[in-house]
Amino acid sequence: MPDIAPPTAQAAPHDDLATVRNRTFDELAIGDSATIERTLSTEDIQLFAVLSGDVNPQHLDADYAASTRFHGVIAHGMLGGALISAVLGTRLPGPGTIYLGQTLKFLAPVRVGDRLRISVTVSARNEAKKHLTLACSCVNQDGTAVISGEAEVVAPTEHIERPRTTLPEVRMSVGQDGMERLLEHVRPLGRLRVAVVHPCDALSLGGAMDAYAAGLIEPVLVAPRARLLAVAQEAGLDLAGIAIEDVPHSHAAAARAVALVLEGRVQALMKGSLHTDELMAAVVASQGGLRTKRRVSHCFLMQTPAYPRPFIITDAAINIAPTLDDKADIVRNAIDLAHAIGVAEPRVAILAAVETVTATMPATLDAAALCKMADRGQITGGLLDGPLAFDNAVSIAAARTKGIVSEVAGRADILVVPDLESGNMLAKQLEYLGDAASAGIVLGARVPIVLTSRADARDTRLASCAVAVLLAHHYQEAPL
Repeated sequence: MPDIAPPTAQAAPHDDLATVRNRTFDELAIGDSATIERTLSTEDIQLFAVLSGDVNPQHLDADYAASTRFHGVIAHGMLGGALISAVLGTRLPGPGTIYLGQTLKFLAPVRVGDRLRISVTVSARNEAKKHLTLACSCVNQDGTAVISGEAEVVAPTEHIERPRTTLPEVRMSVGQDGMERLLEHVRPLGRLRVAVVHPCDALSLGGAMDAYAAGLIEPVLVAPRARLLAVAQEAGLDLAGIAIEDVPHSHAAAARAVALVLEGRVQALMKGSLHTDELMAAVVASQGGLRTKRRVSHCFLMQTPAYPRPFIITDAAINIAPTLDDKADIVRNAIDLAHAIGVAEPRVAILAAVETVTATMPATLDAAALCKMADRGQITGGLLDGPLAFDNAVSIAAARTKGIVSEVAGRADILVVPDLESGNMLAKQLEYLGDAASAGIVLGARVPIVLTSRADARDTRLASCAVAVLLAHHYQEAPL
């Protein structure tokens, strides 16, 4: 066996992640250079806008930016200038550098997802003043120069090496005023007469009364009267003036609520404390139900601080393992909801684990088929693309990194999941870990159905009722 030499003391390798160190004036010669690379994200642009106060919609408003000469959001020019400063202050010359001047020319737009290579090169030395002139450039992943310029600095004359400062974590949060704006938009439409099915616990009854107090619904409580009054008394709720349909049990409540729709006495249903399958069995009954030509499906309308617009997840509550035909109706229903909330041509992302069509992954085949159905006019009213992995659907940067050219990628309004399990987990993760606000609604029946969980917050119940109001008015203009 060869001899193994004992370990010897060595200088620690240069770790740019842990240490910043400089190069002094005497160590630098003309032609020396340093470079950093950075992939630009939406959060970078938003944070620069917060710090600078430059809220030009060209940088922040995707809808406005799409109509400009650049056809999309672009970064602030001085964000590139700040990246040049980062090279000067941390790489060359590094700590101890004093900025004296900077010229910049902005040669091409910088977009979300661009991979930027920022370089500085020593072009002149002033020995007497210890000044350096440096050529500065910023080049994107295509080799296009987007920024050029020249910097003048006082270079350090003493070595400096310091641990890299740990910066505080910054989390961007889009203003969550969606609930109030939704209620303001819906109230002028007037109250919607809603059959509240078996609200025999404080949560469901309280949710219905909250929606009544907010001016959204005119409830018709369908439940055993004695039990309902006992719940109201215990919860301190006043039912004076509220219509009650007395029925013996939850099964009868579901049947009677459906009958009220067929009689034209209510325009929507709202789930109370009965099981979802018990209510939906009455809704989809072949005789006396509320079937239409569409398959019934569920949509979560969500808004999260990390995404710049409300979006829809479907189907996460009704269809366990939808077929291709089922998914076509799920998409059509979601497009109807998008139209009802004011999105004229929603971008529909058909989700899968990957963004390529793969024979061994049925979700990708369904996605491709759905897109072809849209091409042939079998699905209308939206712009479809898929398969798309979740990151590509909601992140322009992720889509660009993978070379995906799509009007939908990174800007989806509707996320169509492969099956109920994946959709339900995605929605709940966003709600509990992503601070998402949500509303739940069932579409495809003759009337909208407010389908909430016992764990849902008051705001979720109110938002769901508000969406039902919008849908009911939409159905009046375009019945299924």
